[in-house]
Formats: sequence, structure tokens, C-alpha cells
Amino acid sequence: MTPRRLVITVCPREPGVVTLPVARGGRTVRLNAEAILKSLRELVAERGLDERVRLREGCAGGCSGPGPNVSVEIFPLARPGEREDHVAVDWKTYVYSLGTLDCLAAVIEDNLGRSRR
Repeated sequence: MTPRRLVITVCPREPGVVTLPVARGGRTVRLNAEAILKSLRELVAERGLDERVRLREGCAGGCSGPGPNVSVEIFPLARPGEREDHVAVDWKTYVYSLGTLDCLAAVIEDNLGRSRR
């Protein structure tokens, strides 16, 4: 599998809440959009994924229903010395489905695939 880079978008305008652990095996917590973004930032920092995962606030789709909503754009990881490619090779949305995950970290882990650290 080609190593991947992710851009994860969290919609800050969605008023909903999901209840799930941040990491596998963790305790279940209530997460609104702000808490999701904060938790994802902490996961990226803890796992040393700053070069592989970028987080941003923006429309993730699903504006007509309760969130929080998250979308992921997947890009090939550039080789050393090469510029990043800005054409996504895949994407995934968690519009209305974030609460079905076993943990929030799955947003990162499942989309980085086998190439994650």
C-alpha cells in the first residue's frame, strides 16, 4: 500500500454530540465538534503524525442534520524532496455515522491503513 497523508475536516457549525471513546479501550465520552477537533489534534501529536495528518475546520457535508460531521481526504505521501500532491486519491465521510465507530482514533487509523506508525 502506498503511504498516505490525510486531511481531516471537522465542521464546527454542527451542534450535535456523539458518545464514543477517543482511543480504543478508553472510556466513553461525549464529543461535540470542538472536542472532536481537540481530541484529534492530541491523537496526532501523541502518535507523531504531524507530517501525515492535517486537521482543519470547514464544511464536512451533512449540513441539514445534526452532527458532528467529519470528512477525510486521502492523498499519497510525497517522497522526500518532492512536493505534496493536492489531488485526493480517496475520501471518506463520517456524516451522520461518526457515532458508529468503536473510537474516534479510527478516523485516523482506518484511513492511514497499514502504513501508519
